[in-house]
Amino acid sequence: MTRSSAREIAVHLSFAMGFSDRTAEEVLGEALSRENFQRLGEEDPLYSEYPNEKQRQYITTLVKGVYEHGVELDGYISKYAIGWSFARISRMAAAIMRVAMYEILYMPDIPASAAINEAVELAKRYDSPEAASFVNGILGSYVRKELPEERVPVRGRAAEAEKDGGEGNEA
Repeated sequence: MTRSSAREIAVHLSFAMGFSDRTAEEVLGEALSRENFQRLGEEDPLYSEYPNEKQRQYITTLVKGVYEHGVELDGYISKYAIGWSFARISRMAAAIMRVAMYEILYMPDIPASAAINEAVELAKRYDSPEAASFVNGILGSYVRKELPEERVPVRGRAAEAEKDGGEGNEA
């Protein structure tokens, strides 16, 4: 199982939490069982391989992080969803952005650009092309405006410098 697949499973579980009052622990306890993977694997290739310990830990970290920091994550998403109320954002797009925003904020070993790219790809798969652009815009705006410069992808810094009339450094 790849990290992308583990992230996708975390998005599924974060999405599911939006429809219940169960805790992250409860959702993870049921979802990360071998029996659940065996059952789901018959219908969805994403679940055909049971995650190893490292992958289970990654999924667990993301799902618990989204659960514990949901208000904060939603606040950032709302702040950069200019002209949109949070209620108008599809539940799937919100789940995707929560996972990516958690990675950006709390997992410095994951490049912000990787979190954004993965979120955009998931939005294309589970939502619409417009949602993918929306996700990209919100996450990209957050990274350019609020992330410490050393974590902003070089391309993002160059685009900001160019927009501000300066010269971008593509090095």
